[in-house]
Amino acid sequence: MKKQNSTLTALPVLFGFFVMGFCDIVGISSDYVQRSFNWSPVMTGFVPSMVFVWFLFLGIPIGNRMNKWGRKNTVLVSMAVTIVGMILPLLSYNSVTCMVAYALLGIGNAILQVSLNPLLNNVIANKAYLTSGLTAGQVIKAVSSLVGPEIVLLAVNHFGAEKWYYCFPILGFITVLSAVWLLATPIKREKSADVGSNISMADTFSLLKNRTILLLFLGIFFIVGVDVATNFISSKLMAIRFGWSEEQVKFAPQVYFLCRTIGALLGAFLLARIAEMKYFRVNIVACILSFLVLIFVDNDVVNIMCIGGIGFFASSVFSIIYSMALQVQPDKANQISGLMITAVAGGGVVTPVIGFAIGIAGVIGGVVVTLFCVLYLAYCAFGIKTADK
Repeated sequence: MKKQNSTLTALPVLFGFFVMGFCDIVGISSDYVQRSFNWSPVMTGFVPSMVFVWFLFLGIPIGNRMNKWGRKNTVLVSMAVTIVGMILPLLSYNSVTCMVAYALLGIGNAILQVSLNPLLNNVIANKAYLTSGLTAGQVIKAVSSLVGPEIVLLAVNHFGAEKWYYCFPILGFITVLSAVWLLATPIKREKSADVGSNISMADTFSLLKNRTILLLFLGIFFIVGVDVATNFISSKLMAIRFGWSEEQVKFAPQVYFLCRTIGALLGAFLLARIAEMKYFRVNIVACILSFLVLIFVDNDVVNIMCIGGIGFFASSVFSIIYSMALQVQPDKANQISGLMITAVAGGGVVTPVIGFAIGIAGVIGGVVVTLFCVLYLAYCAFGIKTADK
């Protein structure tokens, strides 16, 4: 009965990961924003920035503040911010309210990522299943990433391209359902040695003096970089290398996201049965091999399989690294969560480097930069000593 209650308590927390995936609509929706306001490509480029920049600024402050608010309450705050953002364009649709809506979506998502992962720790009684639970959350987030663009297209097809922003209230309604379900679910508040103390940014950054936490922080930085970079470069690779049309190249990131979803689903099952470091090592080696084949084999079918392979083999790495970090110093889980989510900014750092590499060495130069990120992850997999080595 206890196990059943634990499972029922975990369900609303896991559903929160579906809300977490909403930020990925920024890719497809930015095209409609550009047409609505006749923005230049440079101006349109600020749309993703308005969503993802908040991870850099809010990760640590929210992680520290969560000690006072509690994890569940912090998740609810994130959903409230998201709901406001999703309602705003309906009240007044213009360039300012649209950008503010994206900003609130990003702020809500940053707060959610900081608080939802450790909240899962509150409802999983057996900590051996924490990595599996986090991976299950990533599966749900990946499904949301696949469904999100379809929700945008649903609004476009039903109301017209000029009313594309009607997708926002749909996302807002789902967020309301998630918030109400979580609010109605009793979750015991976590105990923290830091509650009531005045934790500064310096206190949190001082955790990086721990070698393991530093390596894992950089691991999050680079796995997010690999994720964003592969999504970013896959269509360009197929277009430049094989002359794929604009319609055809959309298939490449779709294959990547689909394989990532399948890999995360399989990982959620296997990580409950296999030591996380062994799983990490096998998958990261396979990921490196996928990159090497992608670089040296000039065949479109093989290349698209490699893109899918990268998504599949890298799908559980974020969850493994994040889980390992939370277990280094469990009494400082809130601070560590904020620190790790700050590293999500790696997705915004790696892609400009890739653009620079493409300009110098062509599209393969960008692939090589991504491979170097994976090589660092291999160093984490084999260089960090754990009890299950």
